[in-house]
Amino acid sequence: MSLRSRLQSKDILVAPGVYDGLTASLATDAGFEALYLSGAAVAYTRLGRPDIGLSTASEMADTMTLIADRTALPVIIDADTGFGNALNSQRTMRLYERAGASALQLEDQSYPKRCGHLADKSLIPAAEMAGKVTAMADARASGETLIIARTDAIAVEGVSAALDRAEIYLEAGADVLFIEAPQSAAHLQSITRQFAGRVPLLANMVEGGATPITSADDLEAQGFSIVIFPGGIVRALARTAQDYYKSLQQHGSNRPFADRMFDFDGLNKVIGTADMLKKGVQYDAND
Repeated sequence: MSLRSRLQSKDILVAPGVYDGLTASLATDAGFEALYLSGAAVAYTRLGRPDIGLSTASEMADTMTLIADRTALPVIIDADTGFGNALNSQRTMRLYERAGASALQLEDQSYPKRCGHLADKSLIPAAEMAGKVTAMADARASGETLIIARTDAIAVEGVSAALDRAEIYLEAGADVLFIEAPQSAAHLQSITRQFAGRVPLLANMVEGGATPITSADDLEAQGFSIVIFPGGIVRALARTAQDYYKSLQQHGSNRPFADRMFDFDGLNKVIGTADMLKKGVQYDAND
């Protein structure tokens, strides 16, 4: 089922954040229906840097290619600002589609952008963003590829301005609206009051961010169609890795940490080593 078709269901779509083939395969095995490739997660893991516009389109596309090789699930990919003007946004669309993305998320921050839950963001004019949305729609190879228009205007211009911008982006051809960083339940309600039933709405749950953490069931009841948890896996693994390295440095052995990690056979089972080796034998030359 395509992502576009899935969004016709009344049931909310929960898309966990992933950043490589391993996390994509683990999320797939957990039973999710779609994944979210976060630009922030790529910056955190590949660069070891914050989400302040340092990741490149090619790094994102390379990551998307590896994930598409590991899972058949639809992937929503963070396209940041399109990495430039409308023509750059078209190139980003073509690049990400070829890499296997099912939906591109485009935002109206100026470049270089920063995480939607950091302060001191700045925006491009709404008309410029609308032009990017239309340009991406013109460039996509498949009508099944979705354009998710994100506005960061709440923190810069207020809720009313964010809703106005979202209307403009919807008119420009956005398939899904993502109004970033609502700061209260009232903000969430104002979004669904204006748009629920007209267009799929995406909510972003960032642990410790500006938006109150709300369950998928509650968001569905309010009228949201998608909820993403973009960086949760990185925060979980970073905490575990920090504890692991501290333990190893202190003890000079992994034994004290053994109950918190896979052993060699355990990880091979998770990633399907035996099945892959068995499959490879099928292609060996016969005497």
